[in-house]
Amino acid sequence: MQWNQLPIDKNADGDPEIHYTRIFRIYKRWALDGSLNAAFLASIELLLQHDLLDTSILHGDGTTTSAKKGGDDLGYSGHKHYKGEKIVAFVDRNCNVISPFTVASGNKHESSLFDHAFDSLKNVFKNLEASLSGAIASLDSAYDSKKNRKRIFNSGMTQNIKENPRNRKENKRGRKRLYNNAIFEERFFTVERVFAWEDKFKRLLLRFERISLHHFGMKLIAYTMINLRHFCITT
Repeated sequence: MQWNQLPIDKNADGDPEIHYTRIFRIYKRWALDGSLNAAFLASIELLLQHDLLDTSILHGDGTTTSAKKGGDDLGYSGHKHYKGEKIVAFVDRNCNVISPFTVASGNKHESSLFDHAFDSLKNVFKNLEASLSGAIASLDSAYDSKKNRKRIFNSGMTQNIKENPRNRKENKRGRKRLYNNAIFEERFFTVERVFAWEDKFKRLLLRFERISLHHFGMKLIAYTMINLRHFCITT
């Protein structure tokens, strides 16, 4: 719903107990001062404490959100045929969001966003006092580049990137790059599933916020709730 349509109770005089703009200002403050990001990081730490993380394989992928109302950091996606922004996220094998990165226009190629996404992933592991060494980074052919492969190798991780046939006109001599299709197929049950769960949050189906940081705050709330699903008790 829109901010001005929030269900706010009435006082004895029949006036709203609080104005919706005050709620938005508090949300805006949380988005700016890093409170929402701190809540997201706390959800990952809680998963680690309860041994609910499986970081042996980290699946990364990107998705584009349409922004029909306009705003900043937008670009036209020729693949999706609409204007919007992109996000690149890493998830573990248990469909927990480990590291989101956004604020990238829709016309950006996902490969160019990898540096920012990977830096975010490394910072999360640094805050958790954990190591990426030995983990497998599984990515699709959009991220197949010498620069991205080198960054993964230098971090001590193993690459499982599907080769892009357009990157090479002739077959490479020597030993083939390590690639396990079974690991790659896991992405349809991990990162793609997480993006499907994200779409259940109707506020994120389209980007209604004109300021990208405000929309990113909504995504952080959604990813935090996805991570905390393990602690929900259903009756």
